[in-house]
Amino acid sequence: MSMTFFTSTSTSLFSASWTPTTPGQYAGTCIFLIALVALFRALVAVRFNLFAVLAQAKGQPEIEDKARLEKRRWRADEAVWIASLDVVLAGVSYLLMIAVMTMNVGYFMSVLGGVFLGSLSCGRFMARTAPH
Repeated sequence: MSMTFFTSTSTSLFSASWTPTTPGQYAGTCIFLIALVALFRALVAVRFNLFAVLAQAKGQPEIEDKARLEKRRWRADEAVWIASLDVVLAGVSYLLMIAVMTMNVGYFMSVLGGVFLGSLSCGRFMARTAPH
């Protein structure tokens, strides 16, 4: 396995059956990676705001407001939502890691482009998180 970046339009992605054979297929694979990363960033934004969204859907005050009033109890339905979303986030992030580990420059740049696009479109929804 090569440990240096290389350029090729016929690098397999995720399996041997997903090997682009034309420049158009390679471009489609890169566009798929950009969309997958943008989806990942959107899911991260949903994850950070899930409690607020669930509270709003139930017509309850936001979590920060409610936390001042009383200590929050553990709720199974919210825990299942969070756990399910975490599984999806882990799966998508591992797929993206595999794409970068191909060491294909186009795939790597597609992932970076997807991070930019996802942060540009969903970054404002992550404003209350620790990194921001």
